[in-house]
Amino acid sequence: MRTGVLTTLLFLLAATIPAPAQNQTSMVIRAARLIDGRGNVLSNGAVAVQDGKIVSVGTPGTVITHDLDALTLLPGFIDTHVHIGWHFDATGRYHAGPEPPEQAALYGAENAWVTLMAGFTTVQSVGSASDKPLRDAINRGVLPGPRILTSLGSIGNAKWTPDQIRADIRKKKAAGADLIKIFASASIRYGGTPTLSQAQLDAACGEARAQGLRSMVHAHSPESMLRAARARCTVVEHGALANAEALKALADAGVYFDPNIGLVTQNYLENKERFLGIGSYTEEGFTAMADALALKDKMFSAALQTQGLKMVMGTDAVAGAHGQNAREPIERVKSGQTPMEVIIGMTSLAAESMGLEKSIGAIAVGLNADLVAVEGDPRLDITALERVRFVMKNGRVYKR
Repeated sequence: MRTGVLTTLLFLLAATIPAPAQNQTSMVIRAARLIDGRGNVLSNGAVAVQDGKIVSVGTPGTVITHDLDALTLLPGFIDTHVHIGWHFDATGRYHAGPEPPEQAALYGAENAWVTLMAGFTTVQSVGSASDKPLRDAINRGVLPGPRILTSLGSIGNAKWTPDQIRADIRKKKAAGADLIKIFASASIRYGGTPTLSQAQLDAACGEARAQGLRSMVHAHSPESMLRAARARCTVVEHGALANAEALKALADAGVYFDPNIGLVTQNYLENKERFLGIGSYTEEGFTAMADALALKDKMFSAALQTQGLKMVMGTDAVAGAHGQNAREPIERVKSGQTPMEVIIGMTSLAAESMGLEKSIGAIAVGLNADLVAVEGDPRLDITALERVRFVMKNGRVYKR
């Protein structure tokens, strides 16, 4: 990668984006109500921030630097599953092939910006190698965007031996991966059948643990979910074909579950003409995705009835979906989950699943000042999550 060219392009992009408010070392934010991400609500709440950290939470004193009036203040939203670099090309079609790294970085930066403006201050992108320079640029303050954790690729070759899988995980760790993404089943477009054996999954999730990394498993079928539970992987994604046995196995093993019911499939169907004919996106595949919507309704109902199942909020946002991440929690409430459970799933529980509960995910003393304010009360109208009026990340205001 030609670093000078990339840096210049990133600078030019940043110059076209409205600059965030000056970073104050000390401020007090007040709102009509505060939902702390852990199930607690405070009326007329105020949060004091010092050097990017929350230093007190309570009722307002005499000094208020940011009065948000009737808005509801929440922790910064977390999406545990996105593909931040996926985009449509200049012709409006899905870009699936290789591209210059500078171009990939710019499209990723655009997606990061709209995601941050939607109130999502942390995302987990799983993942491609182009996520790394974007992640690092955001961390350096070169670009505005959510905090990004990335897998830098995935594990999914069914022909690999356990030793080959372990070696590839060590390689990804050395390259700077934050987690390991594993494909344990086929896409729902191909029936979601298991693709990795128990031995392969044991090797993948076991080596991830040995390297101090978490493991995210793409699994649609009950058997692939059961294998992930036996391997003590960190989180299972999708589960469109899940049954009661598979869901209970996840709960019993303490494996998090992210069902992705509200955005990814809908986005594919809404943008069918932009994907159709590219790679594996066929008419038959789109029919399978449309049929999967009904399957997901049944699965999500069963998941809600599974005692002890820890459901986090991820969207699997791809090209066309970035910035619309709040459609996922809205759909989950429509499908029977309580608004407070949904809010916890996209804040404190999501942070816990990513090993970040000591720094983000709640409005609590000592945590990073990631704060979002919405118009309305999401406990009464979950669509308020789409009406983001204020965004702060690490004590810096990006939207107000």
